[in-house]
Amino acid sequence: MKRIIVILLLLGVCFTSYGQRRYAADRYFKEFAYSKSAELYQQLYDKGDQSYQVISRLADSYYFTSTYTKAEDSYKKLMEQYEGVASPEHFFRYAQVLKSNGNVPESDKWLLKLKSLKGDDSRVLALEANKQYFSEYTNRPKTYVNIHNLAINTKYSDFGSFVDGGYLYFSSTRADSENKKLYKWNNQPYLNIYKSEEQRLQEGGSLDVGASEKIESLSSKFHESNAIISKDGTTLYFTRDNASGNIEKTAKLKIYRAKKQYDDTWGAIEELPFNSDDYSSGHPSLSADEGALYFVSDMPGGYGATDLYQVSISEDGTFGEPENLGKTINTEGREMFPYIGSNNRLYFASDGHLGLGALDIFESKLEGLGYGEPVNLGAPINGPLDDFSFIIDKDRKAGYFSSNREGGKGDDDIYSFRIYQCKEAISGVVSENKTGTPISGVSVRLIDDKGEPISEQITSSDGGYSFTEIDCERKYIVVASKPEYLQNQLEQTTLDIDKKQLQANIALESLIVEDQIVINPIYFDFNLESIRADAEYELEHIVSVMKSYPEMIIRIESHTDSRGTSAYNKSLSQRRANSTRDYIVSRGISLNRIESAVGYGERQLLNNCGEDCTEEEHEQNRRSYFFIVKGADNVKSSN
Repeated sequence: MKRIIVILLLLGVCFTSYGQRRYAADRYFKEFAYSKSAELYQQLYDKGDQSYQVISRLADSYYFTSTYTKAEDSYKKLMEQYEGVASPEHFFRYAQVLKSNGNVPESDKWLLKLKSLKGDDSRVLALEANKQYFSEYTNRPKTYVNIHNLAINTKYSDFGSFVDGGYLYFSSTRADSENKKLYKWNNQPYLNIYKSEEQRLQEGGSLDVGASEKIESLSSKFHESNAIISKDGTTLYFTRDNASGNIEKTAKLKIYRAKKQYDDTWGAIEELPFNSDDYSSGHPSLSADEGALYFVSDMPGGYGATDLYQVSISEDGTFGEPENLGKTINTEGREMFPYIGSNNRLYFASDGHLGLGALDIFESKLEGLGYGEPVNLGAPINGPLDDFSFIIDKDRKAGYFSSNREGGKGDDDIYSFRIYQCKEAISGVVSENKTGTPISGVSVRLIDDKGEPISEQITSSDGGYSFTEIDCERKYIVVASKPEYLQNQLEQTTLDIDKKQLQANIALESLIVEDQIVINPIYFDFNLESIRADAEYELEHIVSVMKSYPEMIIRIESHTDSRGTSAYNKSLSQRRANSTRDYIVSRGISLNRIESAVGYGERQLLNNCGEDCTEEEHEQNRRSYFFIVKGADNVKSSN
């Protein structure tokens, strides 16, 4: 009996311990303390609790803390056991983590499964309309972007940029002597707003910032983030969570307004009238004319988890009623971090529109009274993880964004970017192939990968040439030609490095050797005297030289292979000599500049090849030669 009582007591302790752990996990999850809830739900799962609630909340806890590898594993277990009852959002989140972890085909498969649960889901419809989106966003015509991880980033979370008066304002959970309390969501200190002076690392180079300074006048014992400042510098909007929370003691985000004080601090802080203890509003951004405030909220009546809204600002500083930006912008997912550029373009982060990973950054142009279809900014701004909080200068050439991409310093990092026109240069020296002597007066042409000429230069006295301001990451052919030389060319592929200098030295072979114009042999097909296409190319060298030196006179000698009778070969070689002569004349060379065109039949075989030879050996004997009878000295003296 005592043993039974002891066992029952132990079981009671176990069940009590289990129940307490389950209660704590659920409470942490409800309070958005996802780091702690993930830890407790993982313990419950490891102890054998494989209920739908435990597995789904374990997966969600990992998802909301961007622990995507563990989230994928948990969602996989959820679908293996509970696919038939899983919610649409769990299908979507599973698809998202698969994509973030590099498995795009599997991600698309699970996203399409949403159709059976919710046939009108905009995310499914978008995928069905563009199944090549991933390749499109990854390989679209490249925008050259210099991306730089800022020096101020820490091992904590740094994000949410805004530039005013040469200073970068941002949010950070970095620890300091007054900021030691940890937030349950991610086990990091509470957010504060900081500023750092902008710096340019070098002329035309990356943007960075100097040492950071916390804005004490905005700081409290809770979160402050996402500051923006009016153009006149007198008004600052920012996000803060409410200290007391709602009736369930769950904190909500709210937007506040502060005014610049006489001592350059911020004061007169007031809550905006459309805030509520029942839902969150945050991430404020001003329109270009500052007549409207854009923000994110999960207020009732939206399309998804969080939507983007705008609210008008009157001249007296009062606000109108918030208006949802509509289903063109908002999806069933999360739309966050709006920013309005100087040209009224809307930039925002979303996981509901088709993207490369979790949160991607999108751009939408103002069209009439609303915003048009969002465009994914693509790589390298967007990647497989979270990319958000994008701002860009009025020239649309530089700015900042935040990301938890691989290679960062902390949970979230701030990156600067500079958009540039990538241009490189190809230069070199043209020289004689045997002596290495530089050749002046050479025409050097730059041909693109479509065969179109881009530019042409004539080499200087030192044989040099240089093509500047040519596009990066393109294939080019550099062609060097001069009438008395055999044309030569090199292929060059430019890189993706701005202002890179590529060297392309070209050696040319002289066409004039003593009294002979030396070109590749003019070959004929067996038993034919017609000029082949490859022979036409070689004969153009002859024509070019003769046009450059009008006093030049040549003679032509043609030969056959050993097949056939001697008499027939003599006749065939003469016909070939005549065909060669006639082609040159057809290209504008006077007949009286060709002293003779003589066929020698098989009398001067190059390889002593008789009847039993390969076709290649026979072809070597079917040829024509060109000798300069008059004008060779003029050619030599010009070189």
